[in-house]
Amino acid sequence: MDVEAYLEQLERIATESRPVPLSASVMVSKRELEEAIAGLRAQLPEEMRQSRWVLKERDEVIEQARREADRIVADARDEAERQISESEVVHTAQREAEQILDDAREQARVLRLEAEDYVDNKLANFEIVLQRTMQAVEKGRERLRGRLVSDELAPDDPLAEEDAPPGPGQVYDHESGS
Repeated sequence: MDVEAYLEQLERIATESRPVPLSASVMVSKRELEEAIAGLRAQLPEEMRQSRWVLKERDEVIEQARREADRIVADARDEAERQISESEVVHTAQREAEQILDDAREQARVLRLEAEDYVDNKLANFEIVLQRTMQAVEKGRERLRGRLVSDELAPDDPLAEEDAPPGPGQVYDHESGS
């Protein structure tokens, strides 16, 4: 018999015993009670050892589960921090890349405007030089026409040097007009 059987026997003894008149007590057979208790004692050490082993095993399983849970939580925290860190790095890099692109676009716009202004200024200066050259050419042609007419009258009249267009190798200074 196991512990459960002995406990059931003790319950049966208690319920089947005769009641003591005018009290809540019952009369129990001493011999039956002693046999049930002796059997229970004989079984108890084995059951106790098994229950202690089960408790010890349970404590070890619980401790192992606790360690595993702690490891999983720590890993999850590390992973969350890594993802947050990566996310922050990515966002920071994206913001910096956008800022660099914006700066580059602005520099390109400024350089384009400066280049356009420079080219416009050079073309305006070139236009002035061309106009003065054209005026000098026109004056020269007019004198030449007038000279051809006056050559017949005065052959030694050279073109005025100040009104003559620049010759090869000469630079026309648009500011001074020569």
